Amino acid sequence: MINCNRCGHDVRAIRVSECEAIMQNEPNTPQTPFQINVAERVKRLPPYLFGKINELKYRKRRAGVDIIDLGMGNPSDVPDPQVIDKLCEAARDERNHRYSVSNGLHNLRREAALRYARRHGVQLDPDTEVLAGLGSKEVFSHMCLALLGPGDTAIVPAPSFPIHVYAVALASGNVISLDCTQPDRFLANVAIVAEHLYPKPKVLILNYPHNPSTTVVERDFYVEVVALAKRFGFMVIHDFAYGDVCFDGYRAPSFLSVPGAKEVGVETITMSKGYNMAGWRLGFCAGNAEMVRALATIKGYYDYGIFQPIQIAGIVALRHGEDLVDRQALEYQKRRDVLVEGLRRIGWEVESPKATMFVWAKYPQEWRERMGSIDFAMKLIEEAEVAVSPGRGFGEAGEGYLRLALVENEHRLRQAVRQIGRCLRSEETI
Repeated sequence: MINCNRCGHDVRAIRVSECEAIMQNEPNTPQTPFQINVAERVKRLPPYLFGKINELKYRKRRAGVDIIDLGMGNPSDVPDPQVIDKLCEAARDERNHRYSVSNGLHNLRREAALRYARRHGVQLDPDTEVLAGLGSKEVFSHMCLALLGPGDTAIVPAPSFPIHVYAVALASGNVISLDCTQPDRFLANVAIVAEHLYPKPKVLILNYPHNPSTTVVERDFYVEVVALAKRFGFMVIHDFAYGDVCFDGYRAPSFLSVPGAKEVGVETITMSKGYNMAGWRLGFCAGNAEMVRALATIKGYYDYGIFQPIQIAGIVALRHGEDLVDRQALEYQKRRDVLVEGLRRIGWEVESPKATMFVWAKYPQEWRERMGSIDFAMKLIEEAEVAVSPGRGFGEAGEGYLRLALVENEHRLRQAVRQIGRCLRSEETI
């Protein structure tokens, strides 16, 4: 006899309708609730630490409150008009409304390679050493999936941009976080871990200019990275998302620009920041051909590539948009100066960053003694109507700091500082 798991009767002797009738007539029959049992990789993800802030921000805006949002690094400026025009032109071409190749159009990959040559002196084969993806976050995440599995370990910089940790976790890998805000000490600690950990780390993840701390490095740093990679046999993934946003004459070096880098690793870049194409989702992975091939294999199963008109517009941006990149960096520099000077004026400890579209600020000591960064960020959005990212959202190493994005204009940034200052001063007078 085969019993129905609902009514308990022999399934060969009853129909579904009869089962329903039996269940209605036997109200005390125990039922087992249906269970949704998600994958362990999902269970390993912690609660989203920015969730409370985003919820409060949403409620405030629904109530008509003008929130100055310095929380998310979401560019508010627009791409060059000729890039938008090319997108519209390509979208009207019926030949572009079909699946594209998952690794990107050849001409787009060629333009990315040519830009590497112009800007960094790096020679890349567009067919084997460059891949276009749905933003640098996507290619980074899928690269982790291509390289890591259960039992593998990645060294990750701390404070940590969340995807640097959780892309490893989603690939079932283990994470060792090392403070990266002092680059020389970071490399020394990488060497110590690689020397003593068994099995040895499989991947080293780098991110300079660094999000969130804005730490930068010089080219010699990558020379040492390559030497360590060859000595200990680990691969390197460098997230170079903020390489185009540099200030005061600083020019961020590419990891791929040092001898031997292509033998041990890859670099991910994006058109979101310098080209103001954040919502377009266009990024690249470049470097070691075997690593790029592994990423292409993963992407071949997961997606059908970027909408072709976006790729065509990206070709125009790479070919003709260098002036826009330089102008945009200057715009972020002016905003940086306004925000840093304003925060210092109200007594905050703030270093002036050389790169990225963020200011990484230690909030005042008297407030650090009273509350953590998440509660302090909640206070600012509740009482000052300014949204920021709490340092704790980037791991324990970020506690005591806030990350403020340079995405509002100079007037709004001055207004944000005034509102923060008033909020904290009013508390002092109570």
